[in-house]
Amino acid sequence: MGSLGAILKNPDDFYPLLKLKMAARNAEKQIPPEPHWAFCYTMLHKVSRSFALVIQQLGTELRNAVCIFYLVLRALDTVEDDTSIETDVKVPILIAFHRHIYDRDWHFSCGTKEYKVLMDQFHHVSTAFLELGKNYQEAIEDITKRMGAGMAKFICKEVETIDDYDEYCHYVAGLVGLGLSKLFHASGSEDLAPDDLSNSMGLFLQKTNIIRDYLEDINEIPKSRMFWPRQIWSKYVNKLEDLKYEENSVKAVQCLNDMVTNALMHAEDCLTYMAALRDPPIFRFCAIPQIMAIGTLALCYNNIEVFRGVVKMRRGLTAKVIDRTTTMADVYGAFFDFASMLESKV
Repeated sequence: MGSLGAILKNPDDFYPLLKLKMAARNAEKQIPPEPHWAFCYTMLHKVSRSFALVIQQLGTELRNAVCIFYLVLRALDTVEDDTSIETDVKVPILIAFHRHIYDRDWHFSCGTKEYKVLMDQFHHVSTAFLELGKNYQEAIEDITKRMGAGMAKFICKEVETIDDYDEYCHYVAGLVGLGLSKLFHASGSEDLAPDDLSNSMGLFLQKTNIIRDYLEDINEIPKSRMFWPRQIWSKYVNKLEDLKYEENSVKAVQCLNDMVTNALMHAEDCLTYMAALRDPPIFRFCAIPQIMAIGTLALCYNNIEVFRGVVKMRRGLTAKVIDRTTTMADVYGAFFDFASMLESKV
């Protein structure tokens, strides 16, 4: 539930943490009885506990569509992430993935741990997908097709310029934003949001993850994964991996701050997108991850620990964000607080 030391230091974390733990137990009890849906929701809890909690607030029909959308893209991402798959095998799978989701028998063994289980038993996801409404299916297929093609493009292409970086993030996350906007619209709960705002919602989250995950990506075996654009890091070092060495600490932090500044360019679009949402569960579903993102950027800014280990918000603070985010005023307040924290480090 969060370490005892952290709770003693921050006693007002206790009640939100307790509520979060109870919500997690409730979510696990609500797993549907049908085997394919049970697999999908159980897998969702394993691959993303926080997402599984936030998704629970949505109405059943939309929740099922978002669950399947997430698992389809998680599976696509597992193929892209597996550096042991040869390029000539990987690229055709990425490009054809949108067709595989209609095939109840298709599966492909790759990834590790729970991701391997997801890929080995992907037929459960396909079976559930085929039970969704046609409008949800079409939205998921469209985004999967565009994302697979974009991922395939970047298997053979380095992230050189900031434009490349924005394009890569569009394919792997901006399209998730577009897809979610389509699903919200298909449910009848929201107007269809403009593509540029939906894209920024994805880019803000993705760029935060890319910044936070520097060390994990650069140490990836058998081959490091490089998403920081050369146009930014080459101002500071000759090779991206040089940022992790202690002798380059000053330059590493300068480069990190450059990356955080780039990510913050999407914050205003995200606020505009969220301010237009009408449905309270959809609003909370969108707002909580965005607050977590600006909170993580504030922690990462000017912080050498990004190059030494994992930097993330403490569990109690995450619980508070989940507990206290209900209105747009809460979002503005949280963005202001984290932006002030970030400003104090400049």
